[in-house]
Amino acid sequence: MDTHPLDYAVHVSDPLPISVTEPLPNGEDRTFQPIATTLVHGERDAVLIDPPFTTDQIEETAAWVAASGKNITAVIATHGHGDHWFGADEFAKRFDAPVVATAGTTAVMRGNVEARPFAWDKLWPGQIPDTSATAVTVPFNTLTLEGHDLRLVEVGHTDTEQTSVLHVPDLGLVAAGDALYNGAHMYIGESAGGGLDAWREAISTVEALAPRYIVAGHKNKDLDDHATRIIAETRRYLDDAEAALKECSSATEFFHTMLERHPHLPYGRTLLWVGAKALYALREPGADPVTATVGAWF
Repeated sequence: MDTHPLDYAVHVSDPLPISVTEPLPNGEDRTFQPIATTLVHGERDAVLIDPPFTTDQIEETAAWVAASGKNITAVIATHGHGDHWFGADEFAKRFDAPVVATAGTTAVMRGNVEARPFAWDKLWPGQIPDTSATAVTVPFNTLTLEGHDLRLVEVGHTDTEQTSVLHVPDLGLVAAGDALYNGAHMYIGESAGGGLDAWREAISTVEALAPRYIVAGHKNKDLDDHATRIIAETRRYLDDAEAALKECSSATEFFHTMLERHPHLPYGRTLLWVGAKALYALREPGADPVTATVGAWF
């Protein structure tokens, strides 16, 4: 019996303001990235990848999912950053589906829950629902959707540790989480000590899957999902960041240098600044990585 072909759809949650009054070095107010949530679906069933994290975003995205008319069989988190899964419990309850992640991603999810009082809940007070890192693993990191295999591929460090992507071979799709970005400045604040090289290896792992389409976890909704372009642009950004880190003596200089080199990126300047502050703080003798990473947001 022939299986029904798969397809996918993407909902992009618009950037949110952040509860920090100090402007960016260029005078802009602080806003977060757009967040992409992917629905991979067959004739009846679907899986939901990387749901958003604030109550308003959850309501808007849940309405979009419900309008699809699909039966959700799993809610998948590609990596542990809370903006891509703090809403997962809400979606799991509403659509009666398990939350699925790799064991490594689940470990990072737990760390993000522990960081909520010090970071997430200060940046978006009262906007994030109660949540728990209770994702389950699946055998061989593989799910089946109407006879098609979907595979969680572990890619290691990207913008955080122990990340994965969801590969849908029969669709030529990779739902990439934060392994790749599409039309937004990238968060490199957790990439000290060889993290950019590790990230490049992760991109090569994705490229080896030969995708035609890549959905980046942070994407400009006006751009397409063409895999070759997204891979090339993500690599270029990492190369430019590495060069700027060598050339620039301060986080402020790095910030302005990256804006000059990527003037076409309308989103993510806050993440650019936060990442720069974290990396330059870590250059100070005796700097603590957790303190530098969390403190960079404020």
